[in-house]
Amino acid sequence: MDNRREKKLTFITIGLIFLLSGVEYAVILPTIWSYLQTLDAAPYFLGLVLSAFSLSGLLSGPLFGHWSDRTRSTKKIILFANIFEIVGNFMYLMGYSKWLLLSSRLVAGIGAGVSSSIFGFLTRSTAPEDRATVFAAFMACRQAGLVIGPAFNIFLRLCDFHMGPFVINKYTAPGLFMCLLWILLQFVVVFLTVDLPPLEKGKARNNLTRNNREKENGVVEDEEESDEEGKPLIVSQELMGSYGSVLSALDSGKYISILFVLEFLREEVIVLLAAQFVTFFNQTALETMVTPLTQKYFNFGELENSVMYFLGGVVVITGFLFVRWLSRHVTERVILAIGLCMCNVSCVWCLVFLANPLGGFSWQLTEFIIGVFLQILGLPFVSVAQVSLFSKITAEKTQGFSQGIRRSVGGLATILGPLWAGGLTENMYVMMGMMMVLLALLTMMLVYSYNRLVEPAVQEHMDNLENLN
Repeated sequence: MDNRREKKLTFITIGLIFLLSGVEYAVILPTIWSYLQTLDAAPYFLGLVLSAFSLSGLLSGPLFGHWSDRTRSTKKIILFANIFEIVGNFMYLMGYSKWLLLSSRLVAGIGAGVSSSIFGFLTRSTAPEDRATVFAAFMACRQAGLVIGPAFNIFLRLCDFHMGPFVINKYTAPGLFMCLLWILLQFVVVFLTVDLPPLEKGKARNNLTRNNREKENGVVEDEEESDEEGKPLIVSQELMGSYGSVLSALDSGKYISILFVLEFLREEVIVLLAAQFVTFFNQTALETMVTPLTQKYFNFGELENSVMYFLGGVVVITGFLFVRWLSRHVTERVILAIGLCMCNVSCVWCLVFLANPLGGFSWQLTEFIIGVFLQILGLPFVSVAQVSLFSKITAEKTQGFSQGIRRSVGGLATILGPLWAGGLTENMYVMMGMMMVLLALLTMMLVYSYNRLVEPAVQEHMDNLENLN
């Protein structure tokens, strides 16, 4: 099997992993509260169960990422992580108690942490100038899962049979369904996935430099001029020396805390981690707020909410596809700025029109649609840009661990977002005001650090530091 075919099949498998992660969320979420009610769970227990999945993923992400950095073997990590998904979903269908249900989501969340290894793998096996395009495609796969997931509930809700000692009904069927899908995926990973070798840094770097110069200037420069501009900028020898020594120490397992400070407390890294946190915090807060809001003002039922989520998923997928195209023409920092502008406009709109809706039913519905549309449309821009930029401004040799840290920051946001919004559904000014404050702070950080998010210069600097090891 030639390398191109191996890469294509491996990427198809990764796309299926992201697709199933979206399907799992969309299949389980609609019925999980009713499932808990049959087990005599209090309302607060729903928040615990949903947060358990994010919590275990938050903790396992850096571990899986570090494992992939050390071994450069992503295939066996995926196979290992999927075992947790299989076991977790099997525990979900057992349905003996609310605590078993909580444990099932905790176990399944461990498997979800493998995305940090996958992003590290994608960083090493794709050219920097193609990274935003590739990341956008895989993120769109997850959104596609969120869109098609509710369709599976049409037949899952009809299940009513016994499987040995277990009762399979509309509440437990999603666990059985996802358990079988993750088992099938194991065979796909075994037979179609390979650990692709990393790209040659020199060739990739020259391509990135030329590509980004063309994007920034809008003109195509000749090869000789591009090579000249691709040379590294002046770098502090003192910093290079100290960082290089720390990278050497990393191989012996020492001074990891010093490396953490030098790697993750840099200005541009903090900006992108802040973008990750604010994006996921606002997204999950919005998801938590939307259903009570539609019930209160529009009397939406299960069908109307399902249609709303479906249309929202279509908008998000369209946004990812547009970002995939746009990334070929402009740099990631421009995409990030565009996305933040959309999110700011949306948050202001929601604060003005949705916190205390005015007018009749039609006008209120129009206000709601515009606000939500702008919010979810800005999501793909910010998500893709910050993931792609983060992969370029952090060291490639520790990319899996770095992506794990980034995922953990997002996981923390997905825990705090629903908790914040869930307790303030009757005080929308406070809830949306916090979202606006976070966005304004992130926007100021981006404006201040915009010139540091220049991919060629930053990555060339990182390569020089790594070469000292």
